[in-house]
Amino acid sequence: MIFKKDNLKLGLVLGLMGPIVGLVVIYFIKFPGISFSDFFETFIKTNRLITSIGSLSLLANVLLFTIYINTHRDNTAKGIFLITLIYGIGILLLKILN
Repeated sequence: MIFKKDNLKLGLVLGLMGPIVGLVVIYFIKFPGISFSDFFETFIKTNRLITSIGSLSLLANVLLFTIYINTHRDNTAKGIFLITLIYGIGILLLKILN
């Protein structure tokens, strides 16, 4: 099972996928009436949405990180944490540059 492995590459992949899955879940829950491309364009161009939706999408990584830390799979957790920091910095830069 994927949760039993402990390596940095797995953490990096999970860290990349978590916020994307989170973003898709938010789209289906809050914005099902518009196309995903319109939703994504609005998300990228609206400062308020960058903060709120960006933070919510990162919660998927918080969940993954917690699972891997609590099961003592520290290398995978390091990868998830690293990608979460990169996403966070990207969200911050996107908000500043908008």
